[in-house]
Amino acid sequence: MSGDAFAAYGARLSIDLDALCDNWRSLRGRLASGDCGAVVKADAYGLGAAQVAPALYRAGCRQFFVAHLNEGIALRPLLPADATLSVLHGAHPGSEAEFVRHGLQPVLNSLPQVAAWRALAGRLGRPLAAILQIDTGMARLGLDAAEFAQLLASADGLAGIELRYLMSHLVSAEDPAAPINRRQLADFRAALERLPGVRASLANSSGIFLGADYHFDLVRPGAALYGVAPVAGQPNPLRPVVRLQGKVLQTRRIAAGTAVAYSHTWTAGRDSRLATLAVGYADGYLRSLSNRGVARCDGVALPLVGNISMDTLIVDITDLPEGRLGEGDYVDLADPVNGVDAIAGRAGTIGYEILTSLGRRYARSYLAACRT
Repeated sequence: MSGDAFAAYGARLSIDLDALCDNWRSLRGRLASGDCGAVVKADAYGLGAAQVAPALYRAGCRQFFVAHLNEGIALRPLLPADATLSVLHGAHPGSEAEFVRHGLQPVLNSLPQVAAWRALAGRLGRPLAAILQIDTGMARLGLDAAEFAQLLASADGLAGIELRYLMSHLVSAEDPAAPINRRQLADFRAALERLPGVRASLANSSGIFLGADYHFDLVRPGAALYGVAPVAGQPNPLRPVVRLQGKVLQTRRIAAGTAVAYSHTWTAGRDSRLATLAVGYADGYLRSLSNRGVARCDGVALPLVGNISMDTLIVDITDLPEGRLGEGDYVDLADPVNGVDAIAGRAGTIGYEILTSLGRRYARSYLAACRT
């Protein structure tokens, strides 16, 4: 996007596709064998699946995951035919033919989904590929132990289904010490033994860091691709992917004792200089960051003061040199020092929510392009 185009926007969001692809290569490099896919659901965690998925394909990724059928339909034309695009929510009743029409692979999560996919294969007279998910502790999606046993006991349980992977999802992989990790691994292995020769997928982003026991044949990183720290309490080995810069709308001086913004939740303790930025909660900059968030300019941390509004927020720029910031200048709201995990910590949430909340009013630019 040209400089002139930026002038029409209140903020700019830069997405580093080279960093994203480096993160994918780094995660793949942790595998002794097997494949490394990419989860690009929720519009690639808010960063633009139409740009992210083709970049990852150029980096070597061939397995992609979305949540909804409509996400898969939109993304399928943007990826070459040898890329597999799987839909995590599976085929809802009546939607099965759309998967075949658009070249998508369902993750089958229930006995009715299995039965409907099996019936469609019978009508078409050919096997249909799918992933089967079992629940090993999340209690969210997938067959529970009784349903899995029922499926295997059925004479026609998986007839007509080309089972690509048996899959499950980890509950607390970001905490390596969580006992549930080992319990899920044991339950998953026990289920896999009942399907000899079937490939397996268990590890999400954080699961990759639990070690080779969890890797199996396919890992499914999501948030780590986009720079979110995969292991709680440990240094982040991944590159930051986003930089968010808010435009200065106005600067002002206020005297000590002056209250600021809606509900006057902050009062200046000294004579201060403030800058109002054209970013607010309508842009996904969460209101919970009011009086907690931090912006940055020239390496100086600038506290957010007062309540964040729908379209604006205010930062205290008193510690910057006089005249450093004026109307039309930019201040960093997310950068390599103040990344999505740090922002999330101040907001009382997780990096996933920060990324997926990023609004559509930013001028977006994509840096470089990944190549093999």
